[in-house]
Amino acid sequence: MGTAMAMHLSRAGNDVTLWASPFDERVLPALRNDRRHPALPDHLPDALVVRGPDELEEAARDLDIAVMGAHSGGARSLGRIVADGMDEVPTVVALAKGLERGTGKRMSQVYAEEVGHGRIVSMGGPALAPELAQDLPAASVLASDPRETAETVAGAFRTTQFHVEVTDDVIGVEFCTVGKNVAAIGMGIIDGLARVRGLEYRNAKAALFTQAFHELTALVEALGGRPETVMGLAGLGDTLVTSLGGRNRLFGEVVGEGTEPQVALDHLAAEGMTVEGWESAEDIGRIARENAHVREMPYLDQVHRILFEGAPAASLLDVLKG
Repeated sequence: MGTAMAMHLSRAGNDVTLWASPFDERVLPALRNDRRHPALPDHLPDALVVRGPDELEEAARDLDIAVMGAHSGGARSLGRIVADGMDEVPTVVALAKGLERGTGKRMSQVYAEEVGHGRIVSMGGPALAPELAQDLPAASVLASDPRETAETVAGAFRTTQFHVEVTDDVIGVEFCTVGKNVAAIGMGIIDGLARVRGLEYRNAKAALFTQAFHELTALVEALGGRPETVMGLAGLGDTLVTSLGGRNRLFGEVVGEGTEPQVALDHLAAEGMTVEGWESAEDIGRIARENAHVREMPYLDQVHRILFEGAPAASLLDVLKG
């Protein structure tokens, strides 16, 4: 996603450097030699500069916006590396979707702790990396508190192909990014079941998607976000696109076909795909246990039981019997 966003920002007319951290060594040769990320369908724009781990100083020269492309598990280490390698980190845009494992902190909190300031903008919304790399239409929401921080960077992202909205509901956007991944895993599970059984389950998917959306709305509102955020790009939009395609839906599909969840997770990880919904499902289970005001979430809870408690994939259909 970091590479895809760099491609978009470069095509939008910005001076962009794609810096590979020490964790990106595996893809760096392809970025430099082939001018292409192995997981993306298009080549890098000619104007996009690629720098390696030992070139952070050059990459950060005259920097106005630092777009952090790490997933939620790598956000803190990336923030620390960047902060240690620069005199001052500018406004940060966080692409990661999920919570930090162990602390349960949101990405804006993690980056603020590491870079030493609160000028953090969190991104949500329907923008799958392969389509973004191809310059296909996409949309996102930028969230910061105060809102003005997001407003100042939004112009760098907006194009005729990339719609951007701005909000100060950081909590709402960031918890949408957690719940939508779990919802997408469930949609993938139904797809896997359908393939194995030679059925469609389109009615069931529609009903379960609606249930997932209602639960996400209740969850976000209980945690301090606004329901209108869930009804917009960060919630409904991102849940829909992630349920139609992406790593979390693919992971759910493999589970629905009968593969043990941990085996499916390991298989995708070996192919370089991070399934953030795995940890997000754990996070939602923990949040439900720790917050008495979070009401019952039968769909999200059942996805958790399938992944971590050995419940059969077909049990997700039982949510409709409640």
